[in-house]
Order: sequence, then C-alpha cells, then structure tokens
Amino acid sequence: MSELAAPAPLLALLRAEGVSDVLVNGPDAVWVDGLEGLRRMAVHLGDANQIRALATRLAAQGGQRLDDACPAVDVNLPGGLRLHAVLPPIASGGPLLSFRVLRRQGLSLERLVQSGAISHEVSELITGLVKARVNFLVSGATGAGKTTLLAALLGLVGAEERIVLIEEAAEIATAHPHCVRLEARTANSEGKGAFDLTSLVRQALRMRPDRIVVGECRGAEVRELLTALNTGHEGSCGTIHANSPTDVPARLAALGSLAGLDRATVAAQADAALAAVVHVARDRGSPRRRVTEIAALELCGDDLVARPAASVTDDGVAPGPSWNRLAHLCRWRLPQPTRPGPEPDL
Repeated sequence: MSELAAPAPLLALLRAEGVSDVLVNGPDAVWVDGLEGLRRMAVHLGDANQIRALATRLAAQGGQRLDDACPAVDVNLPGGLRLHAVLPPIASGGPLLSFRVLRRQGLSLERLVQSGAISHEVSELITGLVKARVNFLVSGATGAGKTTLLAALLGLVGAEERIVLIEEAAEIATAHPHCVRLEARTANSEGKGAFDLTSLVRQALRMRPDRIVVGECRGAEVRELLTALNTGHEGSCGTIHANSPTDVPARLAALGSLAGLDRATVAAQADAALAAVVHVARDRGSPRRRVTEIAALELCGDDLVARPAASVTDDGVAPGPSWNRLAHLCRWRLPQPTRPGPEPDL
C-alpha cells in the first residue's frame, strides 16, 4: 500500500493484521472491523475538509471523479483496496469513507476448521459438494464470510481443472494453479469504458472454463450465469446476499427481474442450474463467522424453494428434509452423534 495517497495513521490501520474494513465517519470517528469485531480507534485524520480532500484524491487515484456534481464513488485502489466515499449533502454529517481490505492470501478449508468457523462434519459435507461437481451458491449477509469460504472451497478443485473467476473487484484469494480472473471495470470520469459482470460472464463462456465462479451475483448477470450453468459447466459456484437460505429464491427472482425474466422463468432456470446453498452467518454480538446451514434448491410448482438439508448446531449436524436429495448427489453419510470426550486432567 506504499503507493496509496493516504496519511500514515490511515495506512497503518489498512495494513494491520486481520483488518477487513476501515470506516471513516468523521475526523475522530474512525472504526475498524476484522477478527476482533467492530472497534473504534483513537485516530485523527484532520477536519471535514481534509477528509473530503483525501476522498477526492483517492478517487482520482483510482481514475474516478468525486465532487459536488458526482458526490459518491466506488473505486478500486492500489494494494488490494476498495473505497466507497460519499460527500455532503448526500452524507449529511460530513464525508464518509468505507475501505474494504481485500485478502491477499486465502484461508484453506483446513484453516477454517482449525479456527472453528467450520466443524469437521461440515467440512466433509461441503467438500462433497465440490468433489461431486454440484453447482451451488454461498449465501449470507454483508461481512458474514462468503468470500472467505468460497476461496477455501476453490482450493479443493483439482489442478487439472480450469476455473474462470469473475468479480466486480478482486476479492477472492485462491491458490488454485489454473484460476484465471476477469474483473469488471466501471466507467471513467467521462462515462466511458464500463465493462460489467454481464459482459464478463459472456466472455467467460468463450474461455474454455471447467468451472465458472461469479464472486457475487448482484444484478442482471444472473441471467447469463444461470444460462452458463445449464450448458455443462458443472461444479460452478458464486455468492449471493441473503439473510437465510430460504431468502435465496426471492433474491434470485429479484435479480432476474433486472434482466427481464419473470419469477417462473428464474425458478425453472435456477432449478436446473443450481443444487444447493451453503449459508454463512456471523454470531450475534461476536466477530465469529460460521456455516449455519446447507439447503437444497427445489422446484415446487412454479416456485423455487430452499429446503434444509443439514442444519449446524453446537451439538453437530442435524439432517433436514432434503438430506437424501443432496446425500445422493454428494455421497454424504449420516452424521454420527457427537460424543463427549474424556474429562481433561486439571
């Protein structure tokens, strides 16, 4: 991040181990989020005018315009950073800056198990999804750990397979030896040069992919993605914002409407293209993120529904109504009841 045109106190926060977000709400209201949760930091970045100048300078560094005529910007910056900035009068209390620190090195599934984010039983289930070349989505709220989990799962894909990874910003850090990336580009200050995710999905189909991965389904590109997954690209995946697996069908329908698809068409396409949803959530009042459920996507009449296949509790994995559906595809075995181990010596 040495190339970033930012003051030293801000750079120190952005470089700190485990930090995923830095939020500037005002001169003395700087927060960070990461392994320890959301915390307010004793950092002063100058007055409101200096923060505005910082935001304008960083936007320009990313090739974007930020001023009274264009008071909000979302831009990629050097060093693996993404900045969202909003100026008054849109931001009524003063300039607001939100930095997302993109992970440079992904965590392996083994590391996620060691950290407690995933149990050994859940690890076996989601490994089965990848090995069986099942198409799936990772769902969850903002900051729940969708990208981290997806990156870890890509590490399970065989080295002989070619992955084409499509993202709005390069967030997924995977060590897979044959993963090529396509990154969306926003329009420049003159409103030209944009290349969105929809266009990138179309390009990916011409690149001989074994698996197509969309970092986040958030717009009309869902039409191209569902079409791609129905043309033989098994084992493809992506992430989607949703508060629970049961919300995923409605989310897909909403995104499909942006592409001119009606609800029944989206349901039929998704039923043929996607088999499962892996949901991740953040524990209430804790920075801990974990897998909470795996659901199967099924067509019920003209409606797409997500039915629980495996629910994750503190006691282990509990099979759900759709367990047999996914167990047949992924060769799952029924989870064994968790038995208490011997009492430790004190």
